[in-house]
Amino acid sequence: MEPKVYSISEVKEILGLSRTKAYEYVKRVYEEKGPFRVIKVGGNYRVIKASFDKWLEGS
Repeated sequence: MEPKVYSISEVKEILGLSRTKAYEYVKRVYEEKGPFRVIKVGGNYRVIKASFDKWLEGS
């Protein structure tokens, strides 16, 4: 089964950001509830793949 979430490291690679910038951006998206879905598990953020991919594609 393929994972349904991206880690911060994966988001960092996809967007070409530094680890710090990727973390700051995902945290801001989590707090503002958009433009894609982010969940927090303990102290870790996870990005929902389907919503992130849709956002990235401009849909």
